[in-house]
Amino acid sequence: MNDERKAELYAHDLSAAVWCKASASGGEGNCVEVADLPGGGKAVRDSKRPQVEPLRYTASEWAAFREGVISGEL
Repeated sequence: MNDERKAELYAHDLSAAVWCKASASGGEGNCVEVADLPGGGKAVRDSKRPQVEPLRYTASEWAAFREGVISGEL
Protein backbone atom coordinates (compact mmCIF):
# COMPACT_ATOMS: atom_id res chain seq x y z
CA MET A 1 0.00 0.00 0.00
CA ASN A 2 1.18 3.51 -0.74
CA ASP A 3 1.65 5.23 2.63
CA GLU A 4 1.73 8.64 0.96
CA ARG A 5 -1.66 8.04 -0.66
CA LYS A 6 -3.11 6.89 2.67
CA ALA A 7 -1.74 10.01 4.38
CA GLU A 8 -3.43 12.17 1.71
CA LEU A 9 -6.77 10.47 2.40
CA TYR A 10 -6.44 11.07 6.15
CA ALA A 11 -5.45 14.70 5.53
CA HIS A 12 -8.60 15.31 3.47
CA ASP A 13 -11.12 17.55 5.28
CA LEU A 14 -14.42 15.72 5.77
CA SER A 15 -16.35 18.66 7.22
CA ALA A 16 -18.34 19.05 3.98
CA ALA A 17 -18.51 15.32 3.16
CA VAL A 18 -21.83 13.91 2.00
CA TRP A 19 -22.43 10.75 4.01
CA CYS A 20 -24.63 8.03 2.52
CA LYS A 21 -26.07 4.86 3.98
CA ALA A 22 -27.65 1.88 2.27
CA SER A 23 -31.23 2.42 1.16
CA ALA A 24 -32.08 -0.87 2.91
CA SER A 25 -30.97 0.54 6.28
CA GLY A 26 -33.66 0.58 8.94
CA GLY A 27 -34.65 3.52 11.09
CA GLU A 28 -32.93 2.31 14.26
CA GLY A 29 -29.73 4.25 13.50
CA ASN A 30 -27.34 1.28 13.44
CA CYS A 31 -25.82 2.10 10.10
CA VAL A 32 -22.48 2.36 8.40
CA GLU A 33 -22.14 5.53 6.35
CA VAL A 34 -19.81 6.06 3.39
CA ALA A 35 -18.48 9.26 1.82
CA ASP A 36 -16.50 9.74 -1.38
CA LEU A 37 -12.87 10.84 -1.20
CA PRO A 38 -10.60 12.15 -3.95
CA GLY A 39 -9.28 9.57 -6.39
CA GLY A 40 -12.11 7.12 -5.78
CA GLY A 41 -11.31 6.55 -2.12
CA LYS A 42 -13.98 6.13 0.55
CA ALA A 43 -14.42 7.19 4.15
CA VAL A 44 -16.50 4.94 6.41
CA ARG A 45 -18.05 5.79 9.77
CA ASP A 46 -20.54 4.48 12.33
CA SER A 47 -23.72 6.56 12.19
CA LYS A 48 -24.17 6.19 15.96
CA ARG A 49 -20.75 7.74 16.59
CA PRO A 50 -20.12 10.35 13.87
CA GLN A 51 -17.62 12.18 16.10
CA VAL A 52 -15.17 9.24 15.89
CA GLU A 53 -12.54 9.59 13.14
CA PRO A 54 -13.77 7.68 10.06
CA LEU A 55 -11.73 4.93 8.48
CA ARG A 56 -10.41 5.80 5.02
CA TYR A 57 -9.71 3.50 2.11
CA THR A 58 -8.02 3.98 -1.24
CA ALA A 59 -9.97 3.10 -4.38
CA SER A 60 -8.13 -0.22 -4.70
CA GLU A 61 -8.74 -1.14 -1.04
CA TRP A 62 -12.43 -0.32 -1.41
CA ALA A 63 -12.67 -2.36 -4.62
CA ALA A 64 -11.04 -5.36 -2.91
CA PHE A 65 -13.46 -5.06 0.02
CA ARG A 66 -16.49 -4.89 -2.29
CA GLU A 67 -15.27 -7.88 -4.28
CA GLY A 68 -14.85 -9.86 -1.08
CA VAL A 69 -18.38 -9.03 0.03
CA ILE A 70 -19.89 -9.81 -3.39
CA SER A 71 -18.02 -13.12 -3.68
CA GLY A 72 -18.99 -14.16 -0.16
CA GLU A 73 -15.46 -14.09 1.27
CA LEU A 74 -16.43 -11.51 3.88
